[in-house]
Amino acid sequence: MLYAIHETAYRSAAPLSIAATLTRAFWRSPYNPAAASQFGRTLFASADLTANLTRRYFKPAWNIDAVDINDRTVRVTRETAWRSPWVKLLHFRRNRDDLSAASANCESPAVLIVAPLSGHFATLLRGTVETFLTDHDVYVTDWSNARDVPLVEGRFDFHDYMDVVGDILHHIGRRAHVVSVCQPGPPVLAIASLMAEDKDSLRPASLTFMGSPIDARLSPTVTNRLAEERPFAWFASNMIYTVPPPYVGTWRRVYPGFVQLFSFMSMNAEAHQEAHLRYFNHLVGGDGDSAEKHREFYDEYLSVLDLTEEFYLQTIDIVFQRYLLPKGELIHNGRRVDPSALVDVGLMTVEGENDDISGVGQTQAAHLICPNIQDARRELYVQPGVGHYGVFNGRRFREEIYPRVRDFIALNEEALPQAIRGLSQPNEAVREQAVGKAGGRRAA
Repeated sequence: MLYAIHETAYRSAAPLSIAATLTRAFWRSPYNPAAASQFGRTLFASADLTANLTRRYFKPAWNIDAVDINDRTVRVTRETAWRSPWVKLLHFRRNRDDLSAASANCESPAVLIVAPLSGHFATLLRGTVETFLTDHDVYVTDWSNARDVPLVEGRFDFHDYMDVVGDILHHIGRRAHVVSVCQPGPPVLAIASLMAEDKDSLRPASLTFMGSPIDARLSPTVTNRLAEERPFAWFASNMIYTVPPPYVGTWRRVYPGFVQLFSFMSMNAEAHQEAHLRYFNHLVGGDGDSAEKHREFYDEYLSVLDLTEEFYLQTIDIVFQRYLLPKGELIHNGRRVDPSALVDVGLMTVEGENDDISGVGQTQAAHLICPNIQDARRELYVQPGVGHYGVFNGRRFREEIYPRVRDFIALNEEALPQAIRGLSQPNEAVREQAVGKAGGRRAA
């Protein structure tokens, strides 16, 4: 019912949104002699703010066409390397002709960025992807909006998520360095542990967890306390709704993205109100650059996707209520997940000092439950002065966090056997052998 009410509210606001959009165009027109006046800018700001608050926010574009590498502009092409109904594996390929001779002749480490499936689109990591492209061959998981997946495609749960990550690593065809941003931490660590136990030739070369709830019992935040205080049945009864027509996924049961967005915004309601007031004042004052930064942020922040009922509820249960992975009790397809199987895989954890979603200690718990990794292949880092989003995006990420991650990946790439490190293209024999093992793992 809530989903239908939400859709009705959007449709009811359509006349207001159209009127605000037309008013905004009128007061922005260069042919309007009063547009530059204080009165005109105030009316324009009012109309613009109203139009933005009442319009729909769709999935943003990636807009990564080029990156600057060593003072060179390098063109970037995006292609879908692999896909399922639930995710597209995007490969951001750098143009070799634009790279320096030294860089073009040296195969860059393959990095798989596992984007969070927690309400926002993978484009939230646009800045993360651009930064990693300066030194790496980058892949990223682009998760589907559950409301756009037909019911005929069946379920997608926590364990399916694990298997998809394993399938993606097999498709890449060489030992990739996995960077998990926030939510993916537990399922990624779990599937990597199973691959290590199987001695899978395409297990990750390294694992980097950024603001991930590996052990949500530590330094609990408001989000963690909510998950602990409410019984599981409360989430099933109050957070799950049915997708209404005319969406492709009509009748699918989902955790709507707009519910997640409301939860996040209500945690910092005053800050969001102040941000919109500043935006209004920037428009009135003619500060177009500051206003544009605000628009860019909220175009991304207000674009949300739905999660399947089973994935959301299993995540609540496994990660935030029963803590199965750190307690050594997670079972996947009849097998207990044992992170101590990780031996020759690098492990790095990155946390933000002011993270109010994944508290300090939750991510670095990975080091405690992976005791057999060599100390030389570990790194634990807490970034001062940043919150959750600052861990993987923004100036502090680019200038202070990323160089550490880059050096950590380089160290673990160097530790790979030369025969593996030299694979510039997926090795089909290696891939077929690994996929055969993965199929056996899922059938177990």
